[in-house]
Formats: sequence, C-alpha cells, structure tokens
Amino acid sequence: MTLSLGLDLGTSGLRSAVVDASGAVLAQARAAYPGDASSDAEVWWAGALDCLRSQIECLRTAGYDPSEITRIAVDGTSGSVVLTDANLRPVTRTLMYNDGGFSDEAALIAKFAPDPHITRGPASALSRVLRLRSEAANGVVKHLMHQADFIAARLSGVGGVSDQNNSLKTGFDPESGTWPDWFAPMGLNRSLLPKVLPAGTAFAEVRTDLADQLGLSPHATVHTGTTDSIAAFLAASPLERGAAVTSLGTTLAIKILSEERFDAPEIGLYSHKIGDFWLVGGASNTGGGVLAHFFSPGQMKSLSARIDPSVPSELDYYPLLNPGERFPINDPNYPPRMEPRPSDDAAFFGGLLEGIARIEAQCYAAIQAGGGPVPKTIFTAGGGAQNPVFTAIRSRVIGAPIESAATTEAAIGVAKLANL
Repeated sequence: MTLSLGLDLGTSGLRSAVVDASGAVLAQARAAYPGDASSDAEVWWAGALDCLRSQIECLRTAGYDPSEITRIAVDGTSGSVVLTDANLRPVTRTLMYNDGGFSDEAALIAKFAPDPHITRGPASALSRVLRLRSEAANGVVKHLMHQADFIAARLSGVGGVSDQNNSLKTGFDPESGTWPDWFAPMGLNRSLLPKVLPAGTAFAEVRTDLADQLGLSPHATVHTGTTDSIAAFLAASPLERGAAVTSLGTTLAIKILSEERFDAPEIGLYSHKIGDFWLVGGASNTGGGVLAHFFSPGQMKSLSARIDPSVPSELDYYPLLNPGERFPINDPNYPPRMEPRPSDDAAFFGGLLEGIARIEAQCYAAIQAGGGPVPKTIFTAGGGAQNPVFTAIRSRVIGAPIESAATTEAAIGVAKLANL
C-alpha cells in the first residue's frame, strides 16, 4: 500500500492526515504549538514533530504500518516567512501572514515593482522579507523560507526549495518560472531566493534519522507543499475545470479552477498554479463577521425560518463592518452599505444574506469577464454552508448549483497534493 501524509500548519495549531492512493482518509491527528508560533520558527518545528508522532500512533491504532507512508507534503499560512542559515537554523524571528505596517519597505518596493503588483503594500509578503533582511546580520542568511518550506527543509535536510503557491506573494512568476529582475536593484540578494518547483513535486527523501524515529520508509519522499487555503480547496473539490469553492467564514473567499491564468491585482484577483490548472481567486471583507455583529447563531436560525429564499430582497446592501474592500472591488476606503434598516429583523437579515450573495456573484462574474470559466458546482465551506436558506439565496443569485463541501481539512488536501 502507498500512503501519503499531509501536515497543515495553521494559525492556532497543527493537523495531519494520512490518505491512500485513492485519497481516502485513513487517520488524522492534531497538536498544539508548544510556544509562540507567531515569532519563533523552532516552535513550528517542535509542533510539527509532536503532530507527526501523534499521527504515527493514530495510524498504527487504525491498523496500518507507517512504513507504508511514501510521500509527505506540508502546507502553511500564506506569506509567513523566516530567514535561516545554511544549517537551516532561523537567524531571524518569524513574520506571519497577518503582520503588516512595513511602510518603509513598501515604499522601496513601489520604486521598482510594476503597478499593480502582488508584492506592493505595507502588508505584503515581500515587505515582510525585506524587514527580516534588515534585521539579520550580514553574511549569516542563506535561505528565505516560507512556513511550509521551513518544515519541509527540516524533514528532508534540504533547504532552498519552495513551491509556486507559497512563492507567488513573495514575487515569483509561476508562468515564466522566474523571480523578478527588479529584486537586484532593490537590494535583495537573489542567492537567498529558493528554487521554486510546482506544488506537489518530490525533491528529497526524508532524513534517515527521522525515518528511523517515526517508523517511516527510508525512501519516503518530501514533496513541495502549498498554502493552507489552497490545501483546503484540494480537500473540498475535485481537480477539474470549473470546480469552485466558496469559503463563508468571517470573510468570503472564492477560488475556481481554470485552464487560463487570470491576474487582476487592481481588483484583488490572482492565480496560483496547480497541476495543469490555474486556481483563480480572491477574498472579500464581507461575510459571517458582518452577520455575527448583528445577530447571535440562535437568532440567525430563527430569522432564517421566516425568510423565503425564492423572493429577492429589495434592500441594496454591501455588507462590511468597516470601510475597505479587497475583491471584487479593491478599494481601502470602500464604504459599507447597510441602510436603510427595516424594523423587521428577518427582512434586515435577509437583506444582509442577499447582499453577501450578490458580492459572491460579482466575484465569479469578474473571473468570467476575464475569460475564466463558469462554475460547474460551487462547494461551500465555513459556517455559512450550514444555513440552507442562505444556500438557496446564493444559488438563485449566482445561478449555479451549490453543495456543502464534505471536508475542508487542509491536511487532507495537502496529503492529496502529494499524490498528484
């Protein structure tokens, strides 16, 4: 039997999964970070080892031999970075995907990067890299690593390797297969940049000592990984053109598989390379966070029972908690629109649901306008997927069938990635 193990480094903890060649899940495990994962990459590694040990025990309990694990891949939070020396030891703190405020670095990037470009802005991954480079001692830094890269390097003993998905927001162009020429005049030494391979590519065997310690095959291979959101997509959706996933959590995020690349940073849209496809997507600031601001879960359930999803709302809402939108409109000052508020809470709640559905429809329409596919079926993840009235409203507004995703566990998705 050939098994694949996926390891997911989330914001608050780690999860893992083992799947067989068909993608069926055989065992899962989880672990907490044993310290501050927001500033110390060694905490990432300690948590990874804890999760792997737990996963091996769970697999044995399920009746499987861990030596049958032949492939391992890791996903991490998108844009979380650290710099290491040649021995894969961190020489800087980590900066996480949600760290921002690097205005000096953003100003430097703006002098060289095209406009628009994914690396521009004080919260970009490249801005974080430049800040870490300024904090590191000269001559010590050998590797720029994203979170998934660091764990894969520790598993294999091989540094300087990344994947097309994690590297995208740092500036790598997956279509040309190159890092930007303007990195050098900006002062970023190209020798620090990783070799970038397609996501899911085997690049080294697991370290012998780790294979012995964990009971893995000495020939188990480590594969390039991906970001957590893409891993969640792979868990939720088949890998075929027009497959789409909407995540209805605190915010709204959409992704759809296309045979063509479509990047439009001016509206907050960009593409990742997955196999023979491009995964086109973006994220809006609307979503469940707006609903939770006004209503409790119990209130939402009772109000939903009073809404007829076949009847369009007359309220023209753009639900945002604060000014600022990312996609399908990229405007840091874009105003919320949730007035007038009717006296009937059910009408107000229905207007909010319809407003979010219209934004989702605009997201998919923007992709189609750029030559992207029409969604065949939209698989939905997050809390919003549990509300059948909301699902019916979305299906009417978007004009596509909608199903709840069977799973969105990123660990399962990245395990499946190693099988590709």
